[in-house]
Amino acid sequence: MVPPSGFDGFLGTRASLGMDVVLVGLLATLPVLALSIAAVRARKYAVHKALQLVIVAALLAAIVVFEVDIRLFSDWKPRAATSPFWPAGVLWSLAIHLVFAVSTLVLWTWVVWEALRRFPSPPVPGSHGPRHRRMARLAALDLFATAVTGVTFYWLAFVS
Repeated sequence: MVPPSGFDGFLGTRASLGMDVVLVGLLATLPVLALSIAAVRARKYAVHKALQLVIVAALLAAIVVFEVDIRLFSDWKPRAATSPFWPAGVLWSLAIHLVFAVSTLVLWTWVVWEALRRFPSPPVPGSHGPRHRRMARLAALDLFATAVTGVTFYWLAFVS
């Protein structure tokens, strides 16, 4: 067995530092998302905008840390190889997770870009609102699915 490369994570599992950062960052976005939804329902549009930008910044930072870790320092496969779900269960869970992660990135980018372009500053409801609401709901559900599938992958690969 080849010892794992890179930096060990801080959650006490077989995962690397980058995996732990992504997991914590992804899970931390969910309560912020809930606060953002509550803010928009309370008609606090500037708070909603600020929280959405915090989510985007946090997810981008986590992705950068993750990519640097797996591209330059850590090979995640030897860390996952001792899982009883290796390789089939781990790789299938990763494939499912990536479907949601990539679609979340695309949807979130589009929703935020359109909102920044179409809503005034400070933000107030406008003609773009109904489409924004539909796409934002889809993006929020996609982010939730990304978190669920990410936790599933993490557990199968690095905890079990």
